[in-house]
Amino acid sequence: MRIASCAIGGLFALLLAGGAEAQSVNGSTVFTANCASCHDGAATSRAPAPEQLKARTPESIIDALTGGAMRYQGLSLSGAERRAVAEFLTGRSVGGTKKVDPNVGRCVNPAAMKALSSAPLWNGWSVTPANTHFQTVKGAGFSVDDLPKLTLKWAFAFPEATSAWAQPTVAGGRLFVGGQNGVVYALDPKSGCTIWSYETKGGVRGSVNVGPRGSGYAAYFSDQKGYAYAVDAATGKELWATLVDPHPLIRLTGSPVLFENKLFVPTSSYEEVGKGPTYDCCTFRGAIVVLDAKTGKEIRRSYMIADAPKSMGKRADGGESIGPSGGAVWSAPTIDPKRRAIYVGVGNTYSGTSQPPTDGIAAFSLDDGRLLWAQQLHPGDVFGCRNDEPNCGSEQGPDYDFGASPALARTPKGKDVLIVGQKSGMGYALDPDRKGAVLWQYRAGKGGALGGIEWGVATDDRKAYFPVADGRDPGGLHAVDLDTGQRVWFAEPLKASDLLCKAGRGCTASQSAAITVIPGAVFSGSFDGGIRAYSTKDGSILWQFDTNKEFLTVNGVSGHGASLNGPAAVAVGGMLYVSSGDYRARTGNVLLAFGIE
Repeated sequence: MRIASCAIGGLFALLLAGGAEAQSVNGSTVFTANCASCHDGAATSRAPAPEQLKARTPESIIDALTGGAMRYQGLSLSGAERRAVAEFLTGRSVGGTKKVDPNVGRCVNPAAMKALSSAPLWNGWSVTPANTHFQTVKGAGFSVDDLPKLTLKWAFAFPEATSAWAQPTVAGGRLFVGGQNGVVYALDPKSGCTIWSYETKGGVRGSVNVGPRGSGYAAYFSDQKGYAYAVDAATGKELWATLVDPHPLIRLTGSPVLFENKLFVPTSSYEEVGKGPTYDCCTFRGAIVVLDAKTGKEIRRSYMIADAPKSMGKRADGGESIGPSGGAVWSAPTIDPKRRAIYVGVGNTYSGTSQPPTDGIAAFSLDDGRLLWAQQLHPGDVFGCRNDEPNCGSEQGPDYDFGASPALARTPKGKDVLIVGQKSGMGYALDPDRKGAVLWQYRAGKGGALGGIEWGVATDDRKAYFPVADGRDPGGLHAVDLDTGQRVWFAEPLKASDLLCKAGRGCTASQSAAITVIPGAVFSGSFDGGIRAYSTKDGSILWQFDTNKEFLTVNGVSGHGASLNGPAAVAVGGMLYVSSGDYRARTGNVLLAFGIE
């Protein structure tokens, strides 16, 4: 998945010294020479534009240049240059950021955690590890007939963040959600007050999983610096923290999955585009890392690319060319207890020859981690290495990752199928009993590095649903018959005149966010800042809400919504939870909670 080559996040770690030297460095000049080529505001770039970075703190930008996503670019800058560019971009001095009062919005007497079986449940990326993103009327706590009565109940703002990029979990009478600011929160799901917070080493993008531990419960999650965590779900007290992968450009975007006292952690990487010009490319291999849920100790790992990277020769500049590499796992794995299998969507090859199962779906054994089968659906996609690398090719591949989790569904005829969506714009039904054989395929969009089907599909008992991005030419929402792959209906993308946003980078009808379906309605977020419910019968819009506004928040932090990208809406316990704000388009930082009026 192409990422921002100058992504920003975290907290300030060093470089407070040298103030006099920093005053002699021109931050604008440093930015123009070293960063502007990525952060130019072009619609084809995932790097946030300068106006988006103004919402960050200078400390968070320095942290990104020293230990975060921009650490390799930051190596070429002096400490004074890093500080100068951070102050130039934010318009604020290091150390001058107003602190957030952690006591605002705290729950006075929070109720004790309930048993998971006795309270409304949406635990992890989907309601179940089958990842269909389907919720029953009983689980949602409301029906399609209640949609006109959905009203905003509360808003929570993530401090020092320009994105609300994590999907909440509701379990045991609490809501758990991570932030780009590197904090995981436990909130009261009805009021939004804060029960506890826990600071991680990096931003948290995946969902939280909650499971039994002794007489209580533990909450499990991962961060953007490669760590997985377990904390006491009642108190937020740390139980363990494990570095899942020591690779210098590791990141964990997919939600970990808890199953049979094991935590299955998918790994991805900044290495695809987040590296400097002299970097020896490339050494990362995506994997599913299995941890003991009680101790955090590694049990095993299954790599997407079987062979370890090795030298492929020298570049013209003397640098080393290394491969094969790539195969990032960007999304939550899918569990199939019946076949004792775990399914993962896999990204493209970075360097070397195209490797199966990159740009495809892989099935591994739940019991011993061995590869059961792999179905590569777009061979030859090598994206991320320089064109002068040996075995890289004369041009970059199309970057056709599978960034959406496979959905294990059952058709009306009783056949188990894997419904998958790809950035190529294609949707597929695969046969888990015949090594992923293609049962049908459906063209939903044109596809592209920033297009196609990006973060999630959904199914009910009759149809598969595919939202499409396709950049400035978005593709709308498609409903497809589960048995045949034939189109049932197509909700066309909004016309420019109907967009809720007015202008600016990312003001499009793109529907790249994951989706959720309840009986009668599909919830889909858009880059225009709207969350909409579409009829499962004909695709007509039944309800919508404009998130492009400032919100009065329960935690006293300045909050506003904008583009929706990444997480799906969560329908559970009579509430609908929506994350609004995307770091690279139109930024925002709120979690919105809707209830039935």
